[in-house]
Amino acid sequence: MEVIVCIGSSCHLRGSRDVIQILERVIALNGLRDQIELKGSFCMGECKGGVCVSVDGKRFSVTPSETEEFFNREILGRMSI
Repeated sequence: MEVIVCIGSSCHLRGSRDVIQILERVIALNGLRDQIELKGSFCMGECKGGVCVSVDGKRFSVTPSETEEFFNREILGRMSI
C-alpha cells in the first residue's frame, strides 16, 4: 500500500510533519513497515483543508489530531480487505 503525505508549504503549516511522525509510529506499532510505503510529496493541489494524504491514489484531508483515527479507518481498514 502506498501512503503519500503532502509536505508542500500549505500542508507543512497545517502539520504535515506531525502527520508523518504519527503515521510512522502507528505503522511501526502495527508491524506494517513491509506492507506500507510512506512517502512525502510536494504540493498535491489540495490546499483547502488539512494535510493532504493519499492512500493508493485516494486523497484525504487529515489534521494531526485525527491522524490515528484516519490510520485505523482508512489504512488498517483497507489492510483487512
